[in-house]
Amino acid sequence: MGTLYLVRHGQASFGAADYDQLSELGRRQSLRLGRYWAERGVGFDAVITGSLRRHQQTWAGIAEGAGLALQPLVMAGLNEYDADAVIRCVHPQPLAKPDTPEQYRQHFRLLRDGLTQWMAGTVSPQGMPSYDGFARGVAEALAHVRGAHHGQNVLIVSSGGPIATAVGQVLGLSPEASIELNLRIRNSAVTEFQFTPKRHSLLTYNTLPHLDGPDYKDWVTYA
Repeated sequence: MGTLYLVRHGQASFGAADYDQLSELGRRQSLRLGRYWAERGVGFDAVITGSLRRHQQTWAGIAEGAGLALQPLVMAGLNEYDADAVIRCVHPQPLAKPDTPEQYRQHFRLLRDGLTQWMAGTVSPQGMPSYDGFARGVAEALAHVRGAHHGQNVLIVSSGGPIATAVGQVLGLSPEASIELNLRIRNSAVTEFQFTPKRHSLLTYNTLPHLDGPDYKDWVTYA
């Protein structure tokens, strides 16, 4: 069997004008994950990323920490949905940038509602594919891994939505269950699949072995 490691990007810039940029902590999370794998002799035969800046920056941090020089394959089907566009479908009025606990809760309540309606096909967020199209992009990435990398170690660097969707596809979960997985995945978290040419099997989900210890207790983030 091969092993596929799916990593959510490090902490991005939630609430800033440009979310698609790692924070300083996000960069440290990525470096730490690379160093953790290097310390344990974990290597990769191939790397695949989405095309977003935070994916590229996270891979750069992992590669620096682990001393890797692989050139990633970029697949746009691993890109995240546009959370702002999803929220605008259910709350067209402008929202203040979230900077209080209540505003953060409101943001994620609206996001959950918008995702539910997008997945059901009742709303079409501007500039986004249908949910079926989004899910198809994730399925194509998984099929590529099965077809091209039998018996190898493969790393995917992506976002919470595609990773949760991949887990949902492997386990046969409902879209609603995939939303709950998505909203709980942590920055730089590792999910592992074992795979054969025919199928993937879930091994672990949303783990942070590289941040296990008192020195890293303040490094665990969700956005």
